[in-house]
Amino acid sequence: MTNTKIQQSIRQSYQNLQFQLENFVPRRAQNYLVAEIAKTLCGEYHKSNRIIVAEAGTGIGKSLSYLMSTIPVAVLNNRKVVISTATVALQEQLINKDLPLFRRITDREFSFILAKGRQRYCCAEKLASACGADGGQLAMFESKPKKKDIDLLQTMYKSLSQGKWDGDRDSWPKAIPDEIWRLIVSDKHSCNNSMPSHRGCPFQKARSELDKADVIIANHSLVMADADLGGGVILPEPENTIYVFDEAHHLPHVARDHSAAAASLKGAATWLERLNQSVTKFANLADEKRVSRFRNELQDSVQQLIPSLTQLASRFDPAHFEDNLYRFEHGELPAWLEEEAKQLKQISHKGAQATAKIADLIAERIKDGEVSSRLAEPALAEIGFYIQRMDNLAQVWNLMAEPQREKGAPLARWLELNPEREGDFIVNVSPLEVGWQLDQQLWSRCLGAVLTSATMRALNSFSFFCRQAGISEKAEDGTRFLALASPFDYQKQAKLVVPKMKYEPQAPEFTEYLIDILPNLIEDKQANLVLFSSYWQMNQVAEALDSLFIKKGWALQIQGKESRGEILKKHKTLVQCQKTSILFGTGSFSEGLDLPGELLENLIITKIPFGVPTSPVEQAHAEYIENKGGNPFMQITVPEASKKLIQSVGRLLRKERDSGKVIILDRRLVSKRYGKSLLDSLPPFERVIEY
Repeated sequence: MTNTKIQQSIRQSYQNLQFQLENFVPRRAQNYLVAEIAKTLCGEYHKSNRIIVAEAGTGIGKSLSYLMSTIPVAVLNNRKVVISTATVALQEQLINKDLPLFRRITDREFSFILAKGRQRYCCAEKLASACGADGGQLAMFESKPKKKDIDLLQTMYKSLSQGKWDGDRDSWPKAIPDEIWRLIVSDKHSCNNSMPSHRGCPFQKARSELDKADVIIANHSLVMADADLGGGVILPEPENTIYVFDEAHHLPHVARDHSAAAASLKGAATWLERLNQSVTKFANLADEKRVSRFRNELQDSVQQLIPSLTQLASRFDPAHFEDNLYRFEHGELPAWLEEEAKQLKQISHKGAQATAKIADLIAERIKDGEVSSRLAEPALAEIGFYIQRMDNLAQVWNLMAEPQREKGAPLARWLELNPEREGDFIVNVSPLEVGWQLDQQLWSRCLGAVLTSATMRALNSFSFFCRQAGISEKAEDGTRFLALASPFDYQKQAKLVVPKMKYEPQAPEFTEYLIDILPNLIEDKQANLVLFSSYWQMNQVAEALDSLFIKKGWALQIQGKESRGEILKKHKTLVQCQKTSILFGTGSFSEGLDLPGELLENLIITKIPFGVPTSPVEQAHAEYIENKGGNPFMQITVPEASKKLIQSVGRLLRKERDSGKVIILDRRLVSKRYGKSLLDSLPPFERVIEY
């Protein structure tokens, strides 16, 4: 049974909630979700596999549900909670609203903190070197630095030294240019916690605060970065952690991106040349007897890599490239490249190991007081920069040299013309499926996991998500699945209209036809949102209708013309003044856009959001499914479109008193066989299908 203390704590917080929220209405679905999460995490459904996958529609209050259930379980068992999101907006909502509210209603004391990856913090040593504060050379700059860049670095160094800045990129008052941040960003090699001078480093300070917190807010990318390092390096170790993945439908894509690797050929040869020139300088700071072997190994590797990578670039013919890309079908490399990849794997791996070993030997001498910190730490910061690049190069060629798999999906492998250097190529490798990896790194290790989102299912099934995320659907494996509908009366609150149309979206005349019919579908003196499937089409329609809308006194705002915040601010003002406000947006406006009440009453979706497999990874995945006798359109494209369409229509009703209309201008919903399953997966609005 669920621990009695946990039950009491949860019940108490739920009772207190009504006194904290105005117009609080107890929701059965929320109550049920809280209970099911707690039971799952306490092992009532399965002793070891404590995982729940929950689709919770808008309006249920899922973030409060998982806070009310996971935090008491963790705190009373002396464990940690890591809440991972896909967007900054949700992180801000949790930190500024939901967690402070839960703290007021719970009888359990707990602390929470926002976690960021190393790449959000500067390295104090690198900053000192880059601005010349330690008297060192500006070795990190590829070309002579501009005065304004040195001024910025010196200002940052002064603020950090005086304690006026914490070294967090996001807390610097102005945006720090990427090329400057790259010089000073903290990395795992140059920022060494064993050295006294690094214990006060911005990242190390932040990391020590994480260790004290009960609840850590992170993002999917940071969780995957920690998992790739073995777990428990940046975040608490999985065995001691309950994970909550909110916006969990994004997790498989984030995990796939994390497992991918890319490196250029001639570009790599350039930085390897610079490393070659610095090897003696680095080696001189370490113990002569112990370092000589690694210095020789590194020089040997670098001197083999430079000509090999340069010659390899000359063997590829851009004439065979399409849209600057060349993809190896089925991930198969020609025999000569396969051999080359095996050689490069060995050499780059040896070079990466030797570089890391030299850095370790320098760090040892600093620690033992045999070499001064002032002299050695700038060099350690510089060698850290090379270790990162060597590791990445080794990873690319390790994946390129991997033999074809007998079971499972192959790797996607492709070449890309380097836009920054003529005659150069970027070598790319990415897995197609990462479910087994997520299982290995997270599900089979963690104490428990809650995966939730408003759109976990595709075509009314969890199968698509489970396949992507490596979660078993077998009953005996014990994963709990829940699909909870929003507390809305869809039939009364909203209408779904599929109007009679002359053309379907794939017709060449469709864009012109949209220009003709859209003005008649806009509601006067109301808030309108029109969602497009491409920027090109949105801009074509906007350009054609702008003057007509102005004539009618309608205000049109287009995604990308101003910041999202600015657009929504103007939209709100126009609606309050009872003007006609029209928002034009694409994919990112179909998710996470919160326009309750009068802020959205008329939603127009121009077409079913089918993704075109344009990226080499998507093309390779489709090819793999086809090769197995499957249908990539029905197995990938339709389920993905189903999720996106549910997210799109989800913009209309945000609260229980909202109302309005959804118009979908895509007749394929009724003319194609798959249309019925797409329609049936949408909320049960009152339907008007025109014939």
